[in-house]
Amino acid sequence: MTSFSKILMFSKEDFDDWKIHMQAHLSALDDDMWFVITDGPLTITKINTAIALSSGGPQYIEKSRVEWTAEDKKKENIDNVAKDILYKTLDKNTFSKIKTCKTGKEIWEKLIQLCEGNEQTKENKLSVATQKFDNIRMKPGESMTEFDERVNSIVIELNGLEKTYPN
Repeated sequence: MTSFSKILMFSKEDFDDWKIHMQAHLSALDDDMWFVITDGPLTITKINTAIALSSGGPQYIEKSRVEWTAEDKKKENIDNVAKDILYKTLDKNTFSKIKTCKTGKEIWEKLIQLCEGNEQTKENKLSVATQKFDNIRMKPGESMTEFDERVNSIVIELNGLEKTYPN
């Protein structure tokens, strides 16, 4: 397994970057890891042999725990692994806000709510960032490189809020 020391620690200020790093990290560990974050824990199923196949395709039912294979147990545990990885990146204050979440998906959604806010908050952030972009001017004595860095910083902020500007 990958060393956890390389995982980017959670930062509310750098949440957009942290999200990208976490998605890449979780996806790299297991193909289904990101799936449990977006869709919730996996359900271990089997083909239902009691029902005649009238529709052409098999129908699935949930397996009982005693029927699980070693592979089934590994798949079922993916949500626990994802939660553990998320927990390890959080500071004590943020952990206290998500510790009642039961699944990796709930944790992820709570972190998005805490850092990105609701739709009204996002609209307010977009309005402020757009105003910053519209009003940006080069400061006296500022080099083109410094000005370009300030412009790019605002453009990155706007991109995070799903507003794009051409180069």
